[in-house]
Amino acid sequence: MDIFQGRALSPAGPATDIMPVTPQDDQDLPIVASALFVETGGTVRCVTVRNETRDVTLGDMMLLPVGVRRVLQTGTTALGIHALVVA
Repeated sequence: MDIFQGRALSPAGPATDIMPVTPQDDQDLPIVASALFVETGGTVRCVTVRNETRDVTLGDMMLLPVGVRRVLQTGTTALGIHALVVA
């Protein structure tokens, strides 16, 4: 049984996929993330859906529940970053 079949997608979730993120200074994510998950903590420098650049320090295995269009390489020290997407 597929609980997602026939269900309207919402940016509030739940996510329909999770994608590994390679931080890049000059390229947006292929799909805007509804949240980021970080395996190994550190700083995430990202561009939000409002085009604001933010630095957020996260611990290990933490979720950042904010819409993100880009994760920047410069300034990002966290590892194992994943984008939760609704698509």
